[in-house]
Amino acid sequence: MKGKEIFMNEFNGVMMQCFHWYTDADGTFWEQLKENASSLVKAGITAVWLPPAYKGSAGGYDVGYGVYDLFDLGEFDQKGSVRTKYGTRDEYIKAIKALQKAGIQVYADIAFNNKLGADQIEEFNATPFNPENRNEPIGELQPIKAWTHYTFPGRKGKYSDLQWHWWHFNAINHNLLDENKNAIYLFEGKKFDENVGKEKGNADYLIGCDLDFNNPEVQKELFYWGEWYLKTTGVDGFRFDAVKHVKSSFFLDWMKHLSSHSCRRLFAVGEYWSGASEELNYFLIMTDHTIMLFDVSLHHNFAKASKLENNYNLQTIFENTLVKNHPILAVTIVNNHDTQPLQTLESVVEAWFKPLAYALILLRKDGYPCIFSADYYGAYYKDTGKDGNEHEVWMDKHQWLIDLFLKVRKNNAFGNQYDYFDHPNCVGWSRIGNDENPGGMAVILSNGDDSWKYMETGYPNTPYIDITNHIKDEIITSNDGWGEFRCNTKSVSVWVPK
Repeated sequence: MKGKEIFMNEFNGVMMQCFHWYTDADGTFWEQLKENASSLVKAGITAVWLPPAYKGSAGGYDVGYGVYDLFDLGEFDQKGSVRTKYGTRDEYIKAIKALQKAGIQVYADIAFNNKLGADQIEEFNATPFNPENRNEPIGELQPIKAWTHYTFPGRKGKYSDLQWHWWHFNAINHNLLDENKNAIYLFEGKKFDENVGKEKGNADYLIGCDLDFNNPEVQKELFYWGEWYLKTTGVDGFRFDAVKHVKSSFFLDWMKHLSSHSCRRLFAVGEYWSGASEELNYFLIMTDHTIMLFDVSLHHNFAKASKLENNYNLQTIFENTLVKNHPILAVTIVNNHDTQPLQTLESVVEAWFKPLAYALILLRKDGYPCIFSADYYGAYYKDTGKDGNEHEVWMDKHQWLIDLFLKVRKNNAFGNQYDYFDHPNCVGWSRIGNDENPGGMAVILSNGDDSWKYMETGYPNTPYIDITNHIKDEIITSNDGWGEFRCNTKSVSVWVPK
């Protein structure tokens, strides 16, 4: 626990999710990332979250969450390509080394449970369950045929000779003997795990072939793969995908094994897409408070605030959030790839509110902030929406303002924090700095009219300027270190010593 606190609060670490759902599938991503290493560290990024690097069922077009072969990092001719969407294995490893040489930690994206693209069909027995209630069987135990045999013909047993069969899984959502039936088939002799989310009665099953984490052969293979992956890539930590669909104790066991095997302290954060605090608390307890979680509730508060504008009470922006309840275990986000337009979990934070949201995660003392690359660099893409039609989407570029916030975070975001969340449309806070970083800062934001707030800085008779340049005039604090700090309508201003 202390290690996380030091990393976040003393050194003000900042993570960047370096990809988004619609990143170009031209195989140049790893090369571009290697070239960007120096500019990222110059901006103040201390860690990067990279996309899934292994071969997906859609080959060179797969984002990486439809996992086919964990051992194929862009090395074998499988699923229509040698490279992944992002490049080859050699390019991936070179990018990691370049980032680490520049002083940036690298976190790998790991999806254990979404296995797709099997090579052969197998026949066995299973019981159909209601997809909307996984506690309700809707038929008897019956023969089914399904794509469950993974032979990995392109790899030919290199790194691992294990072939995956139906008994390595516990459920699937298709049956070739009854293709029109809408059901999740629980395999004979299997059960859904209990230590998972409660969505739809039991959230164990998500998509594709659902791994049986109670199977000794599955456990052995995933532990071995972790050793191989860590030795091959040298990454500094992991982002776990869709953790509410996997029994929580597995992550703790896997991390303990890898830390012991490598004699390294590894970072870990899980994606538990839920605002249910009791479920999040249970996960944190079951993982011994060693794995952080993304603050989904905070993102949803940002999205809601951006749509309601001045009808949203900014005093409640941290209500029901992980960063409020478990500040040392919260990775704070504004957006990620799943919330992008046209995605299943689409949850848009409107462009006008993003500067306010990034100030709220980058300039406060609690949480480990994660910047989304599509917010930083901007993004334009076309894709098919939920209505079946093609849509064009543009995500605005906020790099200049995020860079300013990163500069302030590096130089001024230290010391005690005083909150002034005393108005529904205007909130603020100040940091008083420390001996090594004196002067601190004052931040004020509004979702309504031009606003002002009287805040304490700890520095008397000191001129402060708005580094965002929204307010041109400087402010001089009083004899006791207080100042009347201002911001424009629907805006944020960050005041630092002149």
